[in-house]
Amino acid sequence: MTAEENRQRLTGGMSRDALEEAAARDGSKRSPNMPPRDAATLIILDGKGSDTKVLMGRRHEGHKFMPGLFVFPGGRVDRFDGSAPAATELHATIEKKIYTNLRNRPTRRRARALALASLRETYEEAGLLLGEKSGQKPFQVRHSDWQAFADLGVTPTLDPLRLIARAITPPGRTRRFDAWFFATRASHIAHRLPEGTGPSGELQDLHWLTIDETRKLDLPVITVTVLDELKKRIEDDPELKPSSKLPFFHLRGKNFLRELI
Repeated sequence: MTAEENRQRLTGGMSRDALEEAAARDGSKRSPNMPPRDAATLIILDGKGSDTKVLMGRRHEGHKFMPGLFVFPGGRVDRFDGSAPAATELHATIEKKIYTNLRNRPTRRRARALALASLRETYEEAGLLLGEKSGQKPFQVRHSDWQAFADLGVTPTLDPLRLIARAITPPGRTRRFDAWFFATRASHIAHRLPEGTGPSGELQDLHWLTIDETRKLDLPVITVTVLDELKKRIEDDPELKPSSKLPFFHLRGKNFLRELI
């Protein structure tokens, strides 16, 4: 496969002009080379096969990072995510995959923090609480980030989560993340806020769309890439086995690489 063919595959066939424009809207500019921060994204799947729908929302135009683009719920890991209670933990294979591939000082607390951050961000941005409903306050919170789960009687559960991809934002961006893309089924949703969105207001125009329908949206380059990976994964591995290899996208020199971990 030629370099151009590989680039076309990684970017969903986007033209060079479209790629450069999308990269600019991602927030690319001359910025200090800051280290990437741990982050997590959650892809919620509803349906089966080619009819599977995913939840996406449009980022507020006021954001400095990817304003106005459609994305999955997600964001950076917060300090208290690693200590949040969960009724079930990550599948052992997934926990090990994260732990053994973390940058710098890997800990199992950081691995579970990524998973919990994906759930917290999904509540904050999309108004969905994922876990199991107990009907009463299931735990005492140590930080206000998790207060809504306790108030609504939802204990987070991590065992339904599967990994789809990992990507590190290239250097020179206004924000840099080492983002892990998790997926789960819509049956994981224990409660929905009646407002139909989350309290943070970060995501607007939330929609459930098939992967093909998402192509009509204004998407970041990495989201196009992950959607391509997701489509193939659903075709080849509809059960999303925990043991499946994980594509890892990152820049090495001037080359945008796809490696399996």
